Amino acid sequence: MTAAGRAIGAATCSELATAGHDVIATARDVTMLERLPVALRLPLDVTDDASIDRVLDEVGEIDAIVNNAALSGRAPLESFPIERLRSMMETNAFGALRVIQKLTPSWRQRGSGVIVNISSVQGRVATPLEGAYSATKFALEAISETLHYELGHFGIRVVIIQPGYIAPGMKESPDIPRPEEYDELYAQWEGIDTRLTGPSGRPGPELVGRAVVRAIEDADTPLRVPVGDDAALVLGVRADLSDADFEAAMRATTGLTW
Repeated sequence: MTAAGRAIGAATCSELATAGHDVIATARDVTMLERLPVALRLPLDVTDDASIDRVLDEVGEIDAIVNNAALSGRAPLESFPIERLRSMMETNAFGALRVIQKLTPSWRQRGSGVIVNISSVQGRVATPLEGAYSATKFALEAISETLHYELGHFGIRVVIIQPGYIAPGMKESPDIPRPEEYDELYAQWEGIDTRLTGPSGRPGPELVGRAVVRAIEDADTPLRVPVGDDAALVLGVRADLSDADFEAAMRATTGLTW
């Protein structure tokens, strides 16, 4: 499990361990892993090939990988720093692929393995101010779907987990300067999670953890698995409507007039 130190990563490790799996938890800061009930805790930077090699050399053969490492970033694309977007892409999309590329040769030979990539509703639906994050998750989903076709022939399964808004949310990213012309858009988009999740608020990350357990254990798991009522709603509506009709529905639901 990559990025296992908090939120979805930590909850998934706990759910997998409870289900009887021997879990290898990794994170860039290994001290974040101390309280996890796992078999092994190791430092890992998914943007560094040498770091991935060290981990895989130490753990030996594994049966499944859960790619959860991700960076966030929020700002209009007009002013979004390209270097920040490149860093996000390196972690969110290329990092997962780096790990997968290290594992697949041996998995191909043995004829089994499970790849679980943690995406997002924003891997299918792009939103204002979060276009950079969506771009990385769209990329991860494209990579995952292609791997599904390429690796299924060898007995390797790929599952894309698509959470909606999950508590406590992603780790805060550094502030990105924005043009003041977008202040009204920020004001309108603030609190979007509350409008989508309703009075009960965001569900806890264990919901995602349980979906990952099912994905690993159940060979009939579909390629994409929405997690959370808001994810099921948004992705279901998006699949059924044209671009224009979906935009109209989204604006009506969120109150966006920008």
